[in-house]
Amino acid sequence: MNIRLLAIGKTDDKALQTLIDDYTKRLSFYIKFDLELIPDIKNVKNLSEVQQKEKEGELILSKLSATDQMILLDENGATYSSIGFADYLQKKMNAGIKTLVFVIGGPYGFSEAVYKKAQGKVSLSSMTFSHQMVRLFVIEQLYRGFTILRNEPYHHQ
Repeated sequence: MNIRLLAIGKTDDKALQTLIDDYTKRLSFYIKFDLELIPDIKNVKNLSEVQQKEKEGELILSKLSATDQMILLDENGATYSSIGFADYLQKKMNAGIKTLVFVIGGPYGFSEAVYKKAQGKVSLSSMTFSHQMVRLFVIEQLYRGFTILRNEPYHHQ
């Protein structure tokens, strides 16, 4: 299985980008992983929230192939412990999914079209985090999940 993370916008914070790069490298020892950034929409001041979500949604959907399984990072999604998330990943691998795509939306969330196309939603927390930080948290949890599946000492009970 391949895992992709799609996110709107770039990471401006160099320290945060260094951590993202570090965990991306660590994760690559376990699975093929790609982080793909979708450029911010231009002239958002002239768009309503709905219009911005629709434009971002079109860009997100254009990055998917017919066989991809899309999971949204959404505050109303299922919540997991780290061990539960590792089990979730194992079930996805056992299901024979070729590419699992996690998606971090823009500041207003996702369009209805994206919600309709999604095969699931996962919440990292009921707290709100910056979209840039969520990238790090998702990648770190993916890494943690694979270390748990391999019984490696990264995660402590």
